[in-house]
Amino acid sequence: MNTALWIGQIVLVLIGLGGLFKTFAPIPTLREKLGPWIDDFPPVVVRLIALSEVAAMFALILPPLLDVATILVPLAATGLALMMVGAAIVHARHKEYKSIPVNAVLFAVAVFVAWGRFGEWAF
Repeated sequence: MNTALWIGQIVLVLIGLGGLFKTFAPIPTLREKLGPWIDDFPPVVVRLIALSEVAAMFALILPPLLDVATILVPLAATGLALMMVGAAIVHARHKEYKSIPVNAVLFAVAVFVAWGRFGEWAF
């Protein structure tokens, strides 16, 4: 089970790399690549979403590797699960229904990691 949880953490980290793109790309580029949902939020909020993804990415991997503040792993996974709910809602508002299954899968992975790391397989 620990291996499956690590795989889930790595999947979430790889998705979190998209946060790096959102952090540094110009807003017009984000609109072009990610869709019209970018216009729903002020640029500061888009950057905060991106920074949250990047912070979660580090919180999923570094604490167990450094054996420091390992509670951050399930907290980061919980935060990502909530972000996926919000992302699915935004995609539904824009009728971007093809994106919602991706949000649902990432939600499931994040919930799985949070469940496992809060529970019996905590670090």
